[in-house]
Amino acid sequence: MQMEKKDIRALTKDQLRDFFVANNDKAFRGNQVYEWLWSKGAHSFEDMTNVAKTTRTMLEENFVINHIKVDTMQRSSDGTVKNAVRLHDGLVVESVLIPTETRTTACVSSQVGCSLDCNFCATSRLKRMRNLEPGEIYDQIIAIDKESRLYHNHPLSNIVFMGMGEPLMNYNNVIKAIDMVTSPEGLGMSPKRIMVSTSGIPKMIKKMADDDVKFKLAVSLHSAIDDVRARIMPFSKNFPLKDLREALEYWYRKTKSKISYEYVVWKGINDDKASIDALVKFCKYVPCKVNLIEYNPIDDGEFQQASEESILAYIKALENIGVVVKVRRSRGKDIDAACGQLANKEG
Repeated sequence: MQMEKKDIRALTKDQLRDFFVANNDKAFRGNQVYEWLWSKGAHSFEDMTNVAKTTRTMLEENFVINHIKVDTMQRSSDGTVKNAVRLHDGLVVESVLIPTETRTTACVSSQVGCSLDCNFCATSRLKRMRNLEPGEIYDQIIAIDKESRLYHNHPLSNIVFMGMGEPLMNYNNVIKAIDMVTSPEGLGMSPKRIMVSTSGIPKMIKKMADDDVKFKLAVSLHSAIDDVRARIMPFSKNFPLKDLREALEYWYRKTKSKISYEYVVWKGINDDKASIDALVKFCKYVPCKVNLIEYNPIDDGEFQQASEESILAYIKALENIGVVVKVRRSRGKDIDAACGQLANKEG
């Protein structure tokens, strides 16, 4: 029975060098191939034009390059681009390019489907099939960088992990992808231009702080009242707000990096004074800013956009305690709504 070939991008540069030495070749060949895989984004071994034909054949016999393919691309009149990305095994994830006047943001996926059960999110209705590999995450970013250059005449400026999946449940692969994006051998992007958004897993937030990560942290909060948050995000019963608060305080002590709270206001769910007061109190624990997000309804169910008056009440209460508030309007309304709340996130 033929063994399945390994994706060559799972190897570090040192492992590639070792492979060539073990096959009676020179170690520097590993550097060459590594550059083709990451800096030059080679989709096949045949692309590696300065590598000998015999070497390319040897690579072909031992490895594959599991590149993504942008299956369909939709462009909105506001400049938003949504990609349906097909993976090597036929599964599909989504990524989005969100432009503003001054920057372009890539919103990328970290899992096929999602491990969690947020009731307002379309992705949570999809069973989690698997984690994305570092190369698959990186490929989404490269594809959007190319689209940014093509349609907006400048390179990608920011990345948010707010697509399909919970990034902290694919932590190692997300970190590897970010390491490559920030490496001079990859895109060379500053980690301060990258934001990882989590639904709030306390032990993983602490781990990120211990790992001394340099990117920014966003938390999908949506309520600072445990019972209400559990209605919105049932899994959060396992992660009460006191544990989340403690983890965020730990994060700030270690990193001195402000937290962004992602917060959708829904009619009849969290648009009352008690919800506003609870968020105001929660925002006093750790330096933060709040992104109030316009909701894209996924059906005619209980989750519907709150009134403008409710949004203004939140803004007034938060600004009164000195918290910076931004309202994120939905983007790409004239193309299919993206999975989850992708279309709503501007980073």
